Amino acid sequence: MEKMNQAFEKMKMLVGMEVEDEELQQESSFIDDFNRNCTLSTKQRLYGFAICLSSGITFTLLSMLVFFHPIKFGITFSFGNLLALGSTAFLIGPKRQVTLMLDPVRIYATAIYISSIIIALFCAVYVRNKLLTLLAIVIEFGALIWYSLSYIPFARSMVSKITTACFDTEF
Repeated sequence: MEKMNQAFEKMKMLVGMEVEDEELQQESSFIDDFNRNCTLSTKQRLYGFAICLSSGITFTLLSMLVFFHPIKFGITFSFGNLLALGSTAFLIGPKRQVTLMLDPVRIYATAIYISSIIIALFCAVYVRNKLLTLLAIVIEFGALIWYSLSYIPFARSMVSKITTACFDTEF
């Protein structure tokens, strides 16, 4: 019966209701508090996802218009990637998003992807060097592909094998 009560209390936390059990309240972390305070209905989550994803895709596509201006391109492309990445947090919640991103299978891909976005924005906004910005965008695009492949089972190993086979210099 106690397990049933604990499950019921956790379910209350998920839908945003106040938890009566003091032990569960003491164990909650910052992200649990954040999830509890930022509860959205399913309709609101879908709207948030659609708006954030469409904005991210729009910014990414608009960045192609300023392709020959690497600084503007770096800012709009990186901002579009951040919006698209954040859109999934509306669907699955920020806690689950962070948990999935920090999963041991994809932690390196996540770290490289996030740092490449930061480096691209740094090169575009602060350094204002076109060559460095383009290099950072190329790295960001590659990291985006590698990060996306981490969500598809065996995709990264398949791409690695194909790339090795295509660029193998031994005859």
